[in-house]
Amino acid sequence: MKVSEYFGENVFSRAVMQERLPKKVYAEVMSVVEHGGQISMASADVVAKAMMEWAIEKGATHYTHWFQPLTGVTAEKHDSFLSAPDENGKEILNLTGKQLIMGEPDASSFPSGGLRSTHYARGYTAWDMTSPAFVKEMACGTILCIPTVFVAYSGEALDNKTPLLRSMQALSQQAVRILHLFGNTQAERVIPSVGAEQEYFIVDREKYLKRRDLIYTGRTLFGAPAPKGQELDDQYFGVIRERVGAFMKDLNKELWKMGITATTQHNEVAPAQHECAPIYCTCNVAVDQNQLMMETMKRVATQHGLVCLLHEKPFAGVNGSGKHNNWSITSDLGENLLDPGKTPNDNLQFLLVLSCIIKAVDRHADLLRMSTACVGNDHRLGANEAPPAIVSIFLGNQLEDVVEQIVKNGTAAGCIAGGQLDTGVSTLPVLNKDATDRNRTSPFAFTGNKFEFRMVGSSDCIATANTVLNTIVAEAFCEAADELEGSTDFTADANRVIAENLRKHSRVIFNGNGYSADWIAEAARRGLPNLPSMVSSVPSLTTDKAVQLFGKFGVFTRAELESRSEIMYETYTKVISIEARTMLHMAGKHYIPAVVRNCTRLADSVCKVHTACPAAPTGVQETLLCQTSELLTKAASAEHHLEGLVEQLGRMDNVHDMAVFCHDMIMPAMQDLRDPIDRLELIVDKDIWPVPTYGDLMFEV
Repeated sequence: MKVSEYFGENVFSRAVMQERLPKKVYAEVMSVVEHGGQISMASADVVAKAMMEWAIEKGATHYTHWFQPLTGVTAEKHDSFLSAPDENGKEILNLTGKQLIMGEPDASSFPSGGLRSTHYARGYTAWDMTSPAFVKEMACGTILCIPTVFVAYSGEALDNKTPLLRSMQALSQQAVRILHLFGNTQAERVIPSVGAEQEYFIVDREKYLKRRDLIYTGRTLFGAPAPKGQELDDQYFGVIRERVGAFMKDLNKELWKMGITATTQHNEVAPAQHECAPIYCTCNVAVDQNQLMMETMKRVATQHGLVCLLHEKPFAGVNGSGKHNNWSITSDLGENLLDPGKTPNDNLQFLLVLSCIIKAVDRHADLLRMSTACVGNDHRLGANEAPPAIVSIFLGNQLEDVVEQIVKNGTAAGCIAGGQLDTGVSTLPVLNKDATDRNRTSPFAFTGNKFEFRMVGSSDCIATANTVLNTIVAEAFCEAADELEGSTDFTADANRVIAENLRKHSRVIFNGNGYSADWIAEAARRGLPNLPSMVSSVPSLTTDKAVQLFGKFGVFTRAELESRSEIMYETYTKVISIEARTMLHMAGKHYIPAVVRNCTRLADSVCKVHTACPAAPTGVQETLLCQTSELLTKAASAEHHLEGLVEQLGRMDNVHDMAVFCHDMIMPAMQDLRDPIDRLELIVDKDIWPVPTYGDLMFEV
């Protein structure tokens, strides 16, 4: 079957609505989607009936309000279409407009950060009409999923989507003001678009089930490096292995059926690491689709006897996984505000937009770093394959040259042009070369007509990163529009604003190697914030600067920011606590008993050799026995120390202090336990070692 024959077949798309809804109702729905407002209850009933009938044709028996609580994953409660039977006992299937528009899940058991008291349970879900409904085929049946927001009884956002939609609205309002300054008065909306490249690992399920650390935490808490890692660079873009290829084939089909335009698939740098990338779409839809993509990856992998690992660093010593959040802004007339054109030095609108984004990123670098903070990302950011925890912007040679001219002279007289590249082979075409190279070490890189925000973690929801990005840019646009509206010499004033923005904020521009130690020192000299851990980045969320920013544009209230701060501390503490307890379990129940058995085997060998032939040397066995016993003693001591720290953590009650304690005390103690056990893995007999090794997991798929 051709892809075109089933692409989007599980989506209640505009085309499906146009086919199934009366013209007047469809027009009302599209008006709300594009201009805001509320749909009438009469029209909602019509939409609900059409949606239910379409879903039933797809095999659906239940519907759910599909939302994104502050857990990082999605939530759903399934209700069947069944209503009370009629007088003849015949079933009645129904979905009303009221049921479509609003739901009431129990809000007491989701993270609220103090916004909700535990004994208060009421929360509301509300239909997000801008993101299409879809059916999801699950083991429990086919479910109609209605994307919604999730708010408390008192109105505060208890999810990731509500603030995202608020930020999109704020960005649109301020960006339209910028367009109107340049005479683009027909533009009514500016829409942020996102394409999220998703990295992940694939391992064999049977081996996975033998690793309690992977089951409980998503990463290996122990493990010596395999003899071969990624040194040869032969995995990157290499031939895809058969089992993984079969998984990717079915994954693509499932994603395409849900209207997710997955286009790129390839091996990533580390063994067993891969990537899937979609085409851009509207920001909130991209967030929904990325959540669906992660969920689908896990489900399809299981069907193939595999497991998809989305943790940022499942294996030490090789590359971790992230998400490259490609972000652009486009008007409802189709104009990309980040398109520099062939001569960006003459493109005044682009230069103003660019200078505002540079200003926003420099002013709120701490918030951008916070927006990518999750426990797993602490193991990835700053490592060899990921941007450091210092936010900087890469512009490329062409735009950097334009910026330098403006900073120096107030305007740019020219720009570096692209060229041609001759490969030296007569049968190959001469290539058109871009005006600048790319920089994969930059956390926030301009890549032609978009910015690639590379700091987001592979397991994380991209909503927070885009909420922050949309809001900080909205603020910069607002300040520029405030200054330029009513100008009597617009070109001169616009050039002045551009030059001021760049002179004050160009310190954040860095085109060099973001992985180098020199950059850390240089960034410190420039005064750029370096927040290396999740714990150190959380305070950025509740500064006066952040409260004023988000409050001005109605994205977060102070209470919502404080609640998220508390949730982040709680999450960090809980994750580290789970990891520590898992390490104690594995050390006490798996590793130490195995090492004791190996010591016994070595001791038996020494005794038996001496008995059989007293003159035979046993130095090798004795040396191994001494090494093993010494490391075993270190492991047992480290286990005892970690156990004491975990007990101490259990007696604490302040979420900030607990998170700091986990970072400063428990994490080093976990490493102290890991070190001797990883060394023992290289000594203890393979048949005694209790779990699959890195080599088993990464190379035997």
